[in-house]
Amino acid sequence: MKIVVLDGYALQPGDLSWSALEALGTVTVHDRTAPGAVADRARGANILLTNKSLIPASVIQQLPDLRYIGVMATGYNVVDVAAARAQGITVSNVPAYSSASVAQLTFALILELCQGVGLHAASVRNGDWTASPDFSYWKMPLMELAGKTLAIIGFGQIGQSVARIAMAFGMRVIVSHKHPERDKMQGVTFTDQATCFREADVVSLHCPLNDANKEFVNAALLATMKPSAFLINTSRGPLIHEADLADALNKGVIAGAGLDVLSAEPPPAGNPLLSARNCYITPHIAWATREARSRLMDKTVENVKAFLDGKPQNVIGG
Repeated sequence: MKIVVLDGYALQPGDLSWSALEALGTVTVHDRTAPGAVADRARGANILLTNKSLIPASVIQQLPDLRYIGVMATGYNVVDVAAARAQGITVSNVPAYSSASVAQLTFALILELCQGVGLHAASVRNGDWTASPDFSYWKMPLMELAGKTLAIIGFGQIGQSVARIAMAFGMRVIVSHKHPERDKMQGVTFTDQATCFREADVVSLHCPLNDANKEFVNAALLATMKPSAFLINTSRGPLIHEADLADALNKGVIAGAGLDVLSAEPPPAGNPLLSARNCYITPHIAWATREARSRLMDKTVENVKAFLDGKPQNVIGG
């Protein structure tokens, strides 16, 4: 079996190992692959693994030997699944490997917006406390989470993990979700999306990206939020109309945002959110704890082995 990894560096920058995958076939690992090089590097491969490298229909159609595409992530919008299926290619992803890590960063962003730990630590380092006439000072309004409302959009395993943390903080949790009957949780109230955005003190996005919800967080929806509310996105950047969010932040329509994802990654210098008021952006790191990446590596190999054994698992559209 010829196995090609298109963009292995993010998963394995040197602290993990490809040895378990190498036991399953002849493996070629590319740290990164430019879009124009995908077809050439994938040519002759029976198994193709990708994290964020795009595998569109135009590439798939050039790969008659390809039998399996493994997405080394949960979101699989990087692959044209319909085109793969039409060519008899199995596509798998890795669900739930990073739920705890993504929930952890979600609250890191929320807490930074509420408490300004980084801001105040930098202030102390700069000498502000030493020079202060008072024993205590704060450089921004501070907010207690207990009693506040968190709205979660999408209630898969990550959203559920976020809900548990929120309730531990004493927050009221409301959720917009397609399957409330399936994913009931004590203490959680299911409602519609409009109510979530209108009532929340914090809105956190945890839904997959699809054609129907691209840029659904736009000026009209943001205008329904409380001016004191925060928006968190650790899901997918294109869920948000970025110019509308930047405008809402700069005009005080909402109070702040915490984002781990943007529509283009890395972002161009002109992305308006990079300079928007009270907008904290991290470089897509929610998934990247060593623990989560280790699980991702293990599950990726398990998916490949299951396919080779004739019992494919985590199949998209299967």
